[in-house]
Amino acid sequence: MNAADLGLPVAVPSTALFTDRYELTMLQAALRAGTADRRSVFEVFTRRLPEGRRYGVVGGTGRVLDAIENFRFDADVLAFLAEQGIVDEPTRAWLADYRFRGDVWGYPEGEVYFPGSPIMRVEGTFAEAVLLETVILSILNHDSAVAAAASRMSVAAGGRPLIEMGARRTHELAAVAAARAAYVGGFATTSDLAAGFRYNIPTVGTSAHAFTLLHDSERDAFTAQVDSLGSGTTLLVDTFDVTEAVRMAVDIAGPGLGAVRIDSGDLLLLAHRVRQQLDDLGAVKTKIVVTSDLDEYAIASLAAAPVDAYGVGTQLVTGSGHPTCSMVYKLVARADDGGADAPLRAVAKKSMGGKTSIGGRKWAARRLDASGIAEAEVVGTGPVPEVLADRQLLVELVRGGEVVAREPLDAARDRHAAARAGLPMSATQLSRGEAVLPTEYLTHDV
Repeated sequence: MNAADLGLPVAVPSTALFTDRYELTMLQAALRAGTADRRSVFEVFTRRLPEGRRYGVVGGTGRVLDAIENFRFDADVLAFLAEQGIVDEPTRAWLADYRFRGDVWGYPEGEVYFPGSPIMRVEGTFAEAVLLETVILSILNHDSAVAAAASRMSVAAGGRPLIEMGARRTHELAAVAAARAAYVGGFATTSDLAAGFRYNIPTVGTSAHAFTLLHDSERDAFTAQVDSLGSGTTLLVDTFDVTEAVRMAVDIAGPGLGAVRIDSGDLLLLAHRVRQQLDDLGAVKTKIVVTSDLDEYAIASLAAAPVDAYGVGTQLVTGSGHPTCSMVYKLVARADDGGADAPLRAVAKKSMGGKTSIGGRKWAARRLDASGIAEAEVVGTGPVPEVLADRQLLVELVRGGEVVAREPLDAARDRHAAARAGLPMSATQLSRGEAVLPTEYLTHDV
C-alpha cells in the first residue's frame, strides 16, 4: 500500500504552472479560432533509446496521474497569468474551470519500451490535452531515465540488494522522484526519508565519516553507535585504517555485527581482505556494503567480490549518463470539427533531420517467439490482428477525467522484473548495442 493511498498529508500541489508558456498561448489562439474543442489524440514516444541502451523502462506513470488530477488554475495562478499578460481574459475564464475530462491510455509503469512505442496516449479536446504536454514529459523523461539506470544496475548486481542514496546529488524534489523510480527499477531501499514517507519505500542509513570525526577516537565513535543502534548496525570502516577499523568494530560489537561499509579505495581488493578478516574474527555473518561513485559497470566489476549490498547515488539519479529519455508529445490525430462524434483523421509532422512522426491513434503489442520470449514490438493503427489481441501493452489509466489505474508501487516493481525477464538475454548485456527488439509498424486509416 502506498503512503499516498493512506490519506497522509502529502498531496501534490497544483501542477498548472509546470508547463511552458506556449501551451497557454496555443490555447488562447485555438479558443479564438474555434478549434479548441476539436477531439484530439496526443501520444508520448521516443524516436530512439539513449546511445547504447537496449531497452527503456516506463517510470513515473503514477506521478503523471497525480499531476493530471492536480492540474488546476486557482485564483493566485490566474492572477499571475493576468499580471504577466500571458493570456487574455476569455482564456483565463476558460482556465478557471479547467479539469481534464478526457481519457489516458499507456504502458503500465515498470513495463519496458522501445523506439516508437506509444508509451502514453492522451485523448480529449485539443484545449484540455495540449495543456498537459510539459508536465507529462517532465515526469516521464526524468523517472524513466532513472528507472532504466536502476534496472541496469539491478542486473549488474545479480540479486544483491541496492540502496538508493542520491538525494544529495540532485534537486530535493527530484530526489524523491528518483528514489521512487529506482525502486521500480529494482532498488531495494532508499536513504531519503521523504521518499519513504511519500511512497512507503523502505529506508536505511546509519552514519557518515563526520560521526567518526566528531569523537575523540574511532573506538569512541563505534562504541557510541553500537550502544545507540545495537550490534546489528553498519559501521563505516574507511575513515582511517580499514584493517584496524574492522578489528575494532568486531571487538566492540561482537561477531554479531550487522555490516561494515567501505566508501573509498580499491573496493574489489578491500572487499576480499575485509571478508577474510571478518571470517577470521568469527564475524562470518557480518555483511559488507560498498559505496563510492558506483554505476552499473563498477557494480558488474565487483560481481566476484564478497560484497553483500551496493549503495548508489550520483550515477543513479542522473540516469547513469542519460538524464532524459528524449520522449516527445505529438498530436497524431484530430477531428475536423468540435462534434463529439466527428471522425478522427491522422496527422503527423513531416520535416528534415529525423523529427518526423507517424500519424494515427496507435495500439502496441509485443510478439513472442515459440519459447515465449519477446521478438518484436508491433505498433499499429486500425484493427489489432487477432494473433496479437491478447498481447496488447496499453492499459486504461484515466477514463472521463477519473483515474482508474492506481496501484501499489510494488506492482510496478514486480511488473518490471517480469517484463525484463521476458526479453532476449542480450537485453541485459552492459555492452553497447541497439534496441533488443525491432519496432514493426502496421498502419491503416485512423
